[in-house]
Amino acid sequence: MNITASAIEFNNFELIFEIRYARVYANQKKGIIICELLTDYIPIDDFKEVFAEISKIVESGNYEKFIFDKRSLRAFHQPSMEWYFLNWKNKMLELGLSKHRKILPEEKWFEKMVMIAKEQIMKNNPDNIIHLLDIKYCNSIEEAILV
Repeated sequence: MNITASAIEFNNFELIFEIRYARVYANQKKGIIICELLTDYIPIDDFKEVFAEISKIVESGNYEKFIFDKRSLRAFHQPSMEWYFLNWKNKMLELGLSKHRKILPEEKWFEKMVMIAKEQIMKNNPDNIIHLLDIKYCNSIEEAILV
């Protein structure tokens, strides 16, 4: 059993769905949803489909924290990040999902691309809701559950 699986089991997360690109767990008592990406790249339409399913979970319960485990990614896709940032997060904030924990791939270039893209999104969308969100970058599922 890998560390991610044991952290999920230990914290009583239930597998809600698994498709080619992602595995999604939830623990309604803790108010946490975890999305673990499974591939090195996700086409934007498939990315949006995964998040449409996650939206249904958020709508059905009382969730406040979303953990996004992107460690499997090896490609950075700015349009996906923009949609996720400007559309999905806005809708989720309205439903009470205000804490976002991100686990990035170990490659430093990926983290740099995320920070550059985030800066650009904020500059081009000054009225975005980023300041209303509690966003932290973590190194593991365990850490993301705790902080």
